[in-house]
Amino acid sequence: MGRRNRHQKNQRDRNGNTRDRDGSGWGAGYSEIIKENKLFEQYYREQKIVPEGEFEHFMETLREPLPATFRITGYKSHAKEILHCLKKYFKEVQDIEIDGQKIEAPQALSWYPDELAWHTNMSRKIIRKSPLLEKFHQFLVSETESGNISRQEAVSMIPPLLLKIEPHHKILDMCAAPGSKTAQLIEMLHSDMDVPFPEGFVIANDVDNKRCYLLVHQAKRLNSPCIMVINHDASNIPRFQVDCDGKKDILFYDRILCDVPCSGDGTMRKNIDVWKKWTTSNSLQLHGLQLRIAVRGVEQLAVGGRMVYSTCSLNPVEDEAVIASLLEKSEGALELADASADLPGLKWMPGITSWKVMTRTGEWYSDWSEVPVSRHTQIRPTMFPPTDREKLKEMKLERCMRILPHHQNTGGFFVAVLVKKAAMPWNRRYPKVEELKRPCLTAATDAGSADLESASVDPELGECPQEATSGKDGVCGPPPSKKMKLFGFKEDPFVFLAEDDPVFAPIQNFYNLSPSFPKPCVLTRTHEGKKRHLYMVSKELRNVLLNNSERMKVINTGVKVWSRNNDGEQFGCAFRLAQEGIYTLFPYIGARIVNVSVEDIKVLLTQENPYLNKLESDAYAQAKKLGRSSWPCQGAPETENPSMPQCPIELCGWRGKTSIRAFVPRNERLHYLRMVGVEVFQSKQGKGPEPAVEGEPVAAVPEDSGEMEAKWLLPWDRELFVPGEPYVAESSWDVRHLLTP
Repeated sequence: MGRRNRHQKNQRDRNGNTRDRDGSGWGAGYSEIIKENKLFEQYYREQKIVPEGEFEHFMETLREPLPATFRITGYKSHAKEILHCLKKYFKEVQDIEIDGQKIEAPQALSWYPDELAWHTNMSRKIIRKSPLLEKFHQFLVSETESGNISRQEAVSMIPPLLLKIEPHHKILDMCAAPGSKTAQLIEMLHSDMDVPFPEGFVIANDVDNKRCYLLVHQAKRLNSPCIMVINHDASNIPRFQVDCDGKKDILFYDRILCDVPCSGDGTMRKNIDVWKKWTTSNSLQLHGLQLRIAVRGVEQLAVGGRMVYSTCSLNPVEDEAVIASLLEKSEGALELADASADLPGLKWMPGITSWKVMTRTGEWYSDWSEVPVSRHTQIRPTMFPPTDREKLKEMKLERCMRILPHHQNTGGFFVAVLVKKAAMPWNRRYPKVEELKRPCLTAATDAGSADLESASVDPELGECPQEATSGKDGVCGPPPSKKMKLFGFKEDPFVFLAEDDPVFAPIQNFYNLSPSFPKPCVLTRTHEGKKRHLYMVSKELRNVLLNNSERMKVINTGVKVWSRNNDGEQFGCAFRLAQEGIYTLFPYIGARIVNVSVEDIKVLLTQENPYLNKLESDAYAQAKKLGRSSWPCQGAPETENPSMPQCPIELCGWRGKTSIRAFVPRNERLHYLRMVGVEVFQSKQGKGPEPAVEGEPVAAVPEDSGEMEAKWLLPWDRELFVPGEPYVAESSWDVRHLLTP
């Protein structure tokens, strides 16, 4: 039997060539996916989401590859410097021809503020493989790794912009992985870099434990003390408590991003599998989950707060149907905001007010009354538009925004902005209790609203957040809450330093920390033994952590500010500064600071252990006074020289007996070197570094390949280095997948 099957599989054609049953030769690889789906075309023609006469153009655009888009991180003070470098690279790639295709210089997205987002017709394959674009590719990889550039689809950048975030906002990202939108939220929170600890914070949640770690990679690149990553089901995310004046209160959010799981038919241009897998059953199965997540979101939203609901689907069952059902359930507590003027330059179509539901087999239903009983488990009443025309008009569904791919050469997307005006009706039956002061809660407009935003009663359960106890005369109260089940990897604990912890006193004295330093916000990840690393979080996140340890699973939070160095104990302090937290920590440090020039920065970043006398006279005199230990340095902006950095550069390192070195990860070194005018391009052809401008100095930075020498790695990275194998310090999966060779 097996012998005959093998004989049939290895048939030969008339020329004697072996072929398989599909008629393609061995080694032909996977057959190309045909970008056709008749059911898809039939469905969207009938729904009329595309203007008349544009459907063919719509379909043609879906079959074309998606342009590459990337965003400069906007919260760092270095954003303008990165933009300056980018424009220099863009001039070099302008009007290049590759394989007969003319490469156009990248263009700024017209609707994104401050020219911080760009798109290009260069495919990832061309960027990775073309020698002419090699320098541009290395720049993108390096800056992405150091957190200064994020590769992100254009339409994915829209929801955070519509949230209108301010530094004091408490923000919840309900379905956050892989984290590109979360990164935007963090950037907006840190819009004022002079404030190391904004009042607000971002809690980023995802139900998938493994995807949470990808989310951590994205967030960690931004080195913010105001981000916490948690692992919960978004449709049932716990309601957290905060402490205010010694009293437990419920945490409500000023801004919520509700980017729900969806069928993803707006991503056909980059996820071509959707062409052959698309059916209407995908949206029918997801509709209930999307609605539950959205309901849970508005329950946790403060009165006066904004929630953005978004999907990368064009299907009204996942879009307008969810919004209409949510508005109907709210009984006037929610309204759709008019965001038409928020992003000038963005082209979008208004939401529709009439749609139909189609089964997988092609049967259409216009109303719930038409659905046979046998299909009631698959099709639900909330999937249809409201039958009351007056109520439908009051919803103003035309304020929803649908982005069609052919209008601005993007992916497909749907977004709606909801504003909470009052309590949700299912929360109003509970008695209102004493009002509290605004700082304890959120930026809600009125703490006296009926939503119990200022209540000590949980609006969901009608009970006090504290553990339930038996009532008078033996009458039982609500049952005690069950212990939360944790799945996935078991995380190390988050332990805040005690007021009298002996670890901190030498640090405070050694670095002469200012009295305003928030000592209670320092934490470690162990209860016992020596503390290896110290982290910092904002005081608001500390409040959340301390009051919810039993009801939340925290994957990661805080930014590393100190690391143990046993050699340092003999010199006065066992903890050295960490580059990740230097921008958070620097405003509080009052001792051991070395002020350096641009030339000093070049020396520190291009030489591994330069002698002290390599520094210029001012920096040399300052460094010589220091003992052997950790030190921070700062390069002031050179306002008189526009070609030099116009923002401060802050580094940390170690002062040895006769030398000095910077503890800066490789990609950050490349970033700072570009800022000070040093070209760091390494040719793959083995010709060595080549300056982009004649006469410009070139940094002796090795190529990021298997030939990298271990001496270029920092001491704590060397144990991960294997000679002859590729190594990228602190890389993230999505960067390697999308950008690296």
